[in-house]
Amino acid sequence: MTETERGGPQHIPRPEHWSLGGPAPWPTSAQMCLDTLERHLATRPIGYQRTGAPPPKRHSAVLIALYDDLEPTVVLTRRTQKMRSHSGEVSFPGGGQDPGESLWETACREAREEVHLDSALVQRIGELDHLTTFSSQARIVPYVARLPQKPSLIANPDEVDKILNIPLSELLLPGVYREERWAWPGSTEERPVYFFELYGDTIWGATANLLHQLLTTAFQESEETK
Repeated sequence: MTETERGGPQHIPRPEHWSLGGPAPWPTSAQMCLDTLERHLATRPIGYQRTGAPPPKRHSAVLIALYDDLEPTVVLTRRTQKMRSHSGEVSFPGGGQDPGESLWETACREAREEVHLDSALVQRIGELDHLTTFSSQARIVPYVARLPQKPSLIANPDEVDKILNIPLSELLLPGVYREERWAWPGSTEERPVYFFELYGDTIWGATANLLHQLLTTAFQESEETK
């Protein structure tokens, strides 16, 4: 794949038994608004998503940093091929918790280390559901944050191959999102796996799961419109 084609070189370990899932649960013609998302996050109950993964061995956090640059945009990274885990994958800045720090501090520190994001610019506006990954068996706490403007970022070459500033409207375009249902080895239960096909990259796994949560929250029906 090239960066003029949707989809990327990321390895998708699709099991033998899988099927296509349902359509996007959000309106593809709608417009994103960070103020609306922030209001919905303020009343959103935080849960723990059952992924079928084994019990977590460690705790980690990621930072979902959003800003308005003519339209709402999210900061993602493509990890380098030399990383020990998730090499070449598209992900949010994040990593394992260090002794003595809160998980919010973990998310901010990792963003500083990976893309030189100034923590003083980061305004925490909510959390998404916590989940545990299969590959690293890490319990992930996803923090959603808002930035006052487009940040000046520099990729740490030891961890980040490229910084991706993705307008959320791109994720809503027809043909970008899809859901698959995977039956994991040793189980007959199918679980949803989400994908977003960018130009030159495929987002899947925990990152796509969190983007799915973010968009679903942004377009959830408010109490006043019910």
